[in-house]
This record gives sequence, structure tokens and C-alpha cells, in this order.
Amino acid sequence: MKIAIFNPKNEFTKEQQIKLSQLGEVVYTKTRDELPLNKLLEMAKNADILGVDPDPLGGFEKAKKVLTKIAESLPNLKGVALSTTAYGWIDVTYFKKRNIPVSNIPGYSRESVAEHAFALLLCLAKRIIISDRKTQKGNYELEMGFELKEKTLGIIGLGNIGSRVSEIGKCFGMRVIAYNKSKKRMKGVTMKSLDGVLRNSDALSLHVTDNPGNKKMISKKEIDKMKERVIIVNTVDRAIVDEKAMANAIKSGKVGGYAYEAEDLEHTPLAKIENAIGLKGFGWYTKDALENLFEIWAENIISVAKGKPIHVIK
Repeated sequence: MKIAIFNPKNEFTKEQQIKLSQLGEVVYTKTRDELPLNKLLEMAKNADILGVDPDPLGGFEKAKKVLTKIAESLPNLKGVALSTTAYGWIDVTYFKKRNIPVSNIPGYSRESVAEHAFALLLCLAKRIIISDRKTQKGNYELEMGFELKEKTLGIIGLGNIGSRVSEIGKCFGMRVIAYNKSKKRMKGVTMKSLDGVLRNSDALSLHVTDNPGNKKMISKKEIDKMKERVIIVNTVDRAIVDEKAMANAIKSGKVGGYAYEAEDLEHTPLAKIENAIGLKGFGWYTKDALENLFEIWAENIISVAKGKPIHVIK
């Protein structure tokens, strides 16, 4: 059996490396740098299992086409193990048609991303980053924020991360309401329709699944239903929000602040807008989360090799 892992070997622990090597031949990329397709095809030749991080494939925007081309060259491919929770960057339909199980890494960064999202909520409520930007330019005018206690926190998507954000919100004395596509119950959280959450929240945190079906789920229509001066955090993907509509809402004062993450922070209508905070997506990037990631990733690869894949994307 051959396993091709598009990730440097030294990022796995010695114990994980030994477990993987016991399965058969294992090849790794030397770095996370983008590799040309011919090099990736050469490395993956005759592979039974692929362990895939998007970086060597050119990042999220290029990885879908590249991974599909690699898979097309592997008639005996038994499974694909992704290094991420998100899977919108691969062609899931293609792999389903070939009956090839694809696993992701659920929950590895739950605490890290939830803390990050709430930190951004605090930054918006207390005007921390916005004040720092002004101070750096010699403007020491005070920025008025607001308390989170007794305000209403709306969670859209009450999954692993959304549920943890709701717990943190309750610790701050916030009323927590939530919308989830499937029926869910959580102690101390009032479930509402999407409209109900949009209309009643002082602060919104978005935690829906990163997939094409959620593209621009927050558009002008949804923003118009929100409270005046609402603050919004999006740690999922910039594509779930209509950025032109959001930029207009911030400029008009309808939205008091918006924090988002994106690979490309320059080519967006939100660039250079005072009350918009754009960051590279690094909420998951903590020592603790990475240790969890590589442990689950190795387990996923081993499970495919044993013919009992776990964490398979439905």
C-alpha cells in the first residue's frame, strides 16, 4: 500500500510517523510550498490513499481542480483524508461518484476558533482595533463602545464552534439566541428562525457550514432586518456574506462593525473601510489545535488503510 501525504513529514509526531509507516510506503512533500502539477502527480503515482493539505496544491482556490486531476490518475484510490474541517475546496461530488470516501477533521480547533470569534466580538464592541488604527495615525479621539452584558448574542449555525461561542456569551451575561438548519436544543439558548435571530441580535456570530449552498446567505435583504448598529463576526468564509451590501451597510451606519477572515484582503469592497476588520484566517492556528489536527489526521488515514474510514463527509 502506498500513501501520499501532501504535507511535510516533520509536522507529524514521531509516534504518528511510525504508525503510518507500518501501513506501507509513505511519501511526504518537503515543504508546504505550492508544487507544480507534474511533481504532485509523480509523488502520488500508484497511491492508494491521499492525505491532502491544500497548500502544496496551490491553496483553497486552486486545490479543487488540482486534487481532481491527481485523483483521476489513480484508478485504485481507496480514500482521501483532508487536513481541514472545511471541504468546500474539493469536488465532493466527483469523489462520491467514484465511491471514494473523503474524511475531514471535525472539532480539532473548536476552542481556538470559538475564542477567536469572541475576541473579535469584543474588539468590535469595545472598538479596540479601530481605536488602535486611529492611534497609529496620531488620532487620539475616544471611540465609544458598549457592554456585552445583557445584550443579545445571535448565533447562526449551532454546530461545534457556534455552540461553544454561545457558552462563552452566556459567561459574559449575554442573552443567547440561535438559528440552526436542523433542529437543535441547547441549555440556555433560545432557538429561533433565521429572521428571528437577524431581527433581535445586538451581536451576530456566523458559524454555518462552508459550502456553496450558503453563498451570500447574508445579503442586503438580511441586513435590512437587523438592528441598528449591530456588530457581526464571520469566521467561516467571506463568500457567505454579500460584501458590497455589507460595505454599504457599514458606511450608512446600519452595521456598527464587521469582522471577517479572507485569503485575499485587498480585493474586497470592505478593504480600507474603518469599521470593517479583515484578517487572514488564523483562528484555528494555535499549538493546541494543531496537536489535535495531526492526531485526528493520522487516525483518519489509518482508518482508510484498515478499510473502516472515520469522519467521512456525508
